[in-house]
Amino acid sequence: MKTNIVAAIALLTMQWGCQSQQAVGEQDNTKKEKTVFQTSREWRPSIDSRGDVAIIYGVGGNPSDKTKSIPFEERVKSWQDRGYTTHFMTGIAWGEYQDYFTGQWDGKWHLDEGQVTQNGDTLWHGHMVPYIVPSKNFIAYIKEKHVKRVIDAGINAIYMEEPEFWMNAGYSDAFKREWKDYYGFDWRPQHESPENTYLASKLKYHLYYRALQDVFTYAKEYGKSKGMEVRCYVPTHSLVNYSQWQIVSPEASLASLDCVDGYIAQVWTGTSREPNYFNGIAKERVFETAFLEYGSMESMTAPTGRKMFFLTDPIEDWPRDWADYKKNYQATFTAQLLYPQIADYEIMPWPERIYEGLYRTSANSEEKKNIPRFYSTQMQVMVNSLNNMPLSDNKVDGSDGISVLMANSLMFQRFPTHKGYEDPQLANFYGQTLPLLKRGVPVKTMHIENLAYPQAWKDTKVLIMSYSNMKPLEESQNILIAEWVHKGGVLLYCGRDNDPFQTVQEWWNTGNNKYLAPSDHLFEKMNIKTSGKEGTYSYGKGTVCVVRKDPKEFVLEAGKDAQFISIVKQLYEQDAKAGTLVFKNYLKLERGIYDLISVMDESVNNEVFVAEGIFIDLFDPKLPILEKKIVNPDTQAFLLNIERIKDTKKPQVLAAASRVYEEKITDKSYSFISKSPINTSNVMRILLPSEPSSCKISNADGTPLNESKWQWDSKSKTCLLEFENHPDGTQVVLNW
Repeated sequence: MKTNIVAAIALLTMQWGCQSQQAVGEQDNTKKEKTVFQTSREWRPSIDSRGDVAIIYGVGGNPSDKTKSIPFEERVKSWQDRGYTTHFMTGIAWGEYQDYFTGQWDGKWHLDEGQVTQNGDTLWHGHMVPYIVPSKNFIAYIKEKHVKRVIDAGINAIYMEEPEFWMNAGYSDAFKREWKDYYGFDWRPQHESPENTYLASKLKYHLYYRALQDVFTYAKEYGKSKGMEVRCYVPTHSLVNYSQWQIVSPEASLASLDCVDGYIAQVWTGTSREPNYFNGIAKERVFETAFLEYGSMESMTAPTGRKMFFLTDPIEDWPRDWADYKKNYQATFTAQLLYPQIADYEIMPWPERIYEGLYRTSANSEEKKNIPRFYSTQMQVMVNSLNNMPLSDNKVDGSDGISVLMANSLMFQRFPTHKGYEDPQLANFYGQTLPLLKRGVPVKTMHIENLAYPQAWKDTKVLIMSYSNMKPLEESQNILIAEWVHKGGVLLYCGRDNDPFQTVQEWWNTGNNKYLAPSDHLFEKMNIKTSGKEGTYSYGKGTVCVVRKDPKEFVLEAGKDAQFISIVKQLYEQDAKAGTLVFKNYLKLERGIYDLISVMDESVNNEVFVAEGIFIDLFDPKLPILEKKIVNPDTQAFLLNIERIKDTKKPQVLAAASRVYEEKITDKSYSFISKSPINTSNVMRILLPSEPSSCKISNADGTPLNESKWQWDSKSKTCLLEFENHPDGTQVVLNW
């Protein structure tokens, strides 16, 4: 280990420019809008997280923020002055909208527009912040008081987050008015029948579809009137999570709207730690749940070509301890990177909460402290890797080609329970996915709303589906499935079709259709005349297998998935002729110079995974060089594979807990500026053509950082640097 004792560095020939020049350089670096973060605060040195885009939250700030926010325009300018591109985000279902509810906007109180449960309780997101029944009047308020203001401030990208209507709500006067307007008859309480529940859910779905369509259409039209092209995004939880948490949201249907430019997939520890059933046990399975959540978001948008940001959060909404946050952050982070066709990221929400919040030092202690230095260093290494994360055509190691069908109507029949039919913890969905995923099969999801897009069927060899927990909202969806089978597809249908929602008044049992269940219509389209009696059938070039069990039966009891796995294996190998269905206890992906590995517990064995090569361990804040990495069950690894670097002669920062700007390379030197939040420690691995003869590290004012350290590793030809971060920048000059 060498300690830098360089004398004062004054008037270097590589002197930094003025702040405005730095800002220009940084702006050039951020035009790609690859990494974003959301914050309700003005710029501060402790939260300067170095993404491409700062999404400024709320005209009035964040309802969860206890500190009074400074004016919106000042917050925007404070980030722009630091070279950031700025966007805007606010809630569509809740927010700092007290002026609307208390009558300051139009002279009328609107607290009756909150979402209300059967017992008359309003669902609150904060003080005087109810979850909203989005009336046309509320939409007009959002457009006038929020969207117009931010566009006037020069913002050309707007995010309306979390269009959420709770399933246990739907009893307010506002909702009753919307019911009468939409259906043409008086409101019916949803708890009284499956029919009423279904009608209530469809209305909730429609209300937020209408709200976003109206707000985004206005934003684009108003932007055009000012010579601006405004882009509109929806940050939303996954369909998996909303269904499990019993929330209705438009989800996949929005992807077809011309006014929607993309999404943020809000997947993080808080959503992915929701327990689910597998092998008779209900518990948290964070990695597996996150993998399915991200997958459902990717498949929702991939056929439409809309932009998708994947989000992770180094902590979560619920207060826990730092070790818990770290373990689950690694799990969700690995899961998101296993989707190599997504390469845009929300690197964190609320940096003010992450860097400045106080959380427990251990699970058994009430002592609270700020983020530990080792964790902030590791987090920043991970975050900065996303700035360079490439798209890749590589696939996750394993037997691909198995998809599970999803529909927005998963959200329609989760609450309340009718006629004693239970689907605990969304077991009918997890019963189709976890038995395969836990055996190392990278199962995909497919959205029924996207079946008309040819790309939606890409690479699917076996489709697994059930109408036990969802229903097709259009007759055409069954027809598209039947056509795919006729062309050679292999379909596995699982379901008893005896849940109470089979009988709701829908297209399959109204008009000229007299089917007892929507699957009867599907089977008829495939010339199956026996109302889908259990068995295997041929249709055209394809195969249909019907199993008269609800998928939940495969996971609610131990050892009950054997038949399901046996049938899938036969369909995959013999009918689809897709090769051998390989079972293992891990998922692995090579993505550019990165290796992603997740080893699962509760799998076919408890073996460790051993990776061999020359790696930088990116989950270790010391960035060690490894020739062997052992990954245990229920853990993940994120490795930089030095042997896959194409140009090893080019000096370059391989991994760092900071972001690098203004790189300069000569025959004998490499220099750059490093930036990251104050009160954090930097560690960097730098590839060089030979061992450096000197390493000069200095502050923004040119004074040397005497506590900095550097060390050369001859095997990897990398130099390890350590020093304290600063958002104003640290100058690094390496000579050899």
